[in-house]
Amino acid sequence: MKMKNRILLAEKLILGIFLATFIGCSSNDEETLIKQESIITWGNPEDMYSGLALSDTELNATANVPGAFVYTPAIGTVLSLGANQNLKIDFTPTDAVNYNTATKTVTINVVNATDFDGNVYKVVAIGNQIWMAENLKATHYRNGDLIPNITDNTEWGNLTTGAWSFYANSDANGNLYGRQYNFYAVVDPRGLAPEGWHVASNAEWTALNTFLGGDDVAAPKLKATSGWPFSTFTTPNNESGFSALPGGARDTNGIPYWIDFAAFWWTSTDIPNSADANMITVYKNESYIGINNDFKDEGYSVRCIKN
Repeated sequence: MKMKNRILLAEKLILGIFLATFIGCSSNDEETLIKQESIITWGNPEDMYSGLALSDTELNATANVPGAFVYTPAIGTVLSLGANQNLKIDFTPTDAVNYNTATKTVTINVVNATDFDGNVYKVVAIGNQIWMAENLKATHYRNGDLIPNITDNTEWGNLTTGAWSFYANSDANGNLYGRQYNFYAVVDPRGLAPEGWHVASNAEWTALNTFLGGDDVAAPKLKATSGWPFSTFTTPNNESGFSALPGGARDTNGIPYWIDFAAFWWTSTDIPNSADANMITVYKNESYIGINNDFKDEGYSVRCIKN
């Protein structure tokens, strides 16, 4: 009888050890299962323009829990031209005990800024704006309609529709400074700026001026470091990358003036019930950006800004 009791006791002990081990294993399994996945939300960014650096506009992943993001390539990288380039994120959750690390890859296209004619434009990010870094050269509206090239001075002065010319009707000037348009071309509903762009408004030029430090210092930061005659008042430094050149203008009588002395641009801002519209001036010997108005049949350069 005693032997039987001992056997029963041993069996109970063995069973207890087995149950304890089983429960312990189950508990560990349950702890493993509790660790959750970190979920990254990040879609393919829209196309970016060649020459621009990656920023938080493209590298903007989020996660369902707090943690650290590491991007490859990193913010500030300038990608080469091409389609379907990989952008990768490695995410480490702050609570690594309860959440797993995660990785995600998206793709981006790096494209040129072009117009209907196939002209390729350099671009530059200034503050939160993206500008073309050269003057517009388009000979067609966005829809493909031709913009007339008016070389006759009298005809130019009588226009009430869109047109363009080179400074002094010189191809060499056009290649360097771009085309000069009257204001009627700027506001033509067919669109002067390429797809995805528009002619900068008075407000957008004002924002640019403010970002660059205001009237006392802004203009030298816009001016290209070469192409401006020597000035004892301001030294161009092109800190912004805007690369402005003194391309002059064409007046209401068709006469070219002030090449090598000033740069002029139309804004897209009309003045209601007026023969004038807002325009921008930068002079060789001044440090301010002039925001003024002038007759709509003047011929000025155009700078475009990304939509």
